[in-house]
Order: sequence, then structure tokens, then C-alpha cells
Amino acid sequence: MIEIRLYGRLRRFAPDDDPRSASTLIVPDRGGETVGMLVERIGIPRGEIGSNIFVSGRYAGLDTPIGDGDRVGLFPRDMNLLYKWYFRPNGRG
Repeated sequence: MIEIRLYGRLRRFAPDDDPRSASTLIVPDRGGETVGMLVERIGIPRGEIGSNIFVSGRYAGLDTPIGDGDRVGLFPRDMNLLYKWYFRPNGRG
């Protein structure tokens, strides 16, 4: 299973979009998927995803591979980090 946490305007894609809730989706792992493929699968238009993507606590991108047990955090375009260069790109390394 993959846990997806949605923030800001992306919360509307979660079953519970209340700002006080975690706005979390749990989806089955399909194997060989990237964050971008996962985003498409859950129905979020790529244009709404900002540059702040985290996979299991590490800064990532749409091309980052994901697998069973990963936690994915997605932020909308209007919540981009000003200091994103402090995080390692594509997290797995």
C-alpha cells in the first residue's frame, strides 16, 4: 500500500477535505510506478502539482519511483517552497 498525503488545494481529491483532517489516500502498490503515474491514477491533473513532492520524507519529483510502503506528500503549485534547493532531488539516493 502507498499512503498519499494531500495539502492545500489538493485536499479536494481526498475523501475528507476538511483542513483539520489528514487528507490521506491509501492506494494499492502496482509495482514499477513513478510519482507522476500515481498522480494520474488518482485523478489529479499534473498541472496542479507543485515542485514540492516528498516520498518517504525525501524531496522527490514526478519521475521518482515509488513502491509498497512509501508515503507520498503532494503540494499544489501555490505552496512551492522558496528554498527547495536545500533538499536532495529525487530522494532515493
